[in-house]
Amino acid sequence: MTIMTFLIVGWILSWFKFERLVIQAFKELFNKEISKATYYFLFFSVGVFGDVVLLIQGAYYDYFLNR
Repeated sequence: MTIMTFLIVGWILSWFKFERLVIQAFKELFNKEISKATYYFLFFSVGVFGDVVLLIQGAYYDYFLNR
C-alpha cells in the first residue's frame, strides 16, 4: 500500500514540475543524467522501504489479523 501511495504522490508532484527539480538536482549533485523513469523509481524505492519497515514493525499483521 505504501508503494502505491508514494507513486501517487510522485505523480501529483509531477503536475507541479517537481520531477524537473529532482532531475536537475540529481544532475548538479552527482553529475549524472536521469530520466522520468528514474524519478518514479525513486518514489517506488521509498515506498518499498516504507512497506518493509511496516512489515518489520508488525503493522501488517495487526491489520490483517484483526479483520
